[in-house]
Amino acid sequence: MSDSLIFGILFAVHAVLGQSYAAGPAPVDLFDIDMILVSTFMLLFSSITYGLGMIQMKEGNLRGLLLWLVVTGLFGLGFLALELHEFINLWNLGATPMASAFLSSFFLLVGTHGLHVTFGCIWLCVLLAQLNMRGLTPENRRRVTCLSLFWHFLDLVWIGVFSFVYLTGVLL
Repeated sequence: MSDSLIFGILFAVHAVLGQSYAAGPAPVDLFDIDMILVSTFMLLFSSITYGLGMIQMKEGNLRGLLLWLVVTGLFGLGFLALELHEFINLWNLGATPMASAFLSSFFLLVGTHGLHVTFGCIWLCVLLAQLNMRGLTPENRRRVTCLSLFWHFLDLVWIGVFSFVYLTGVLL
């Protein structure tokens, strides 16, 4: 619930500040929508692969679960690599959080989401170790389910970020 509040506040901040460019670059000048689409699909595919892992867990197939969780993690890391690439490019263009209120709210919202995906990937690595050590115990099944909820929530938030920040920024 706290993450819902955090992201709700960050979306509200961006709604207020998202048009304040301070005579600086606007989203249409900055965003590489093709790269952002690729990263979006990576994150969405990671939800699919996580779901496939959940099916394997329900069938009692530890090896299948581990495989799909590794694939999920790779998609998550790919998403993070593209987001980091975007941030570095923006920074090199002088589009830093200090340049305008728009960029401050952008970096805060997108960066907070990226931080959550980073923690999700760390959680996934710990979970993989626990599954390798103890197998499909009731505790590990619960942990896999809890991370599933968190991971899918991050995808839902990203759909909001993609639509509200990137698409409206480029189209309006």
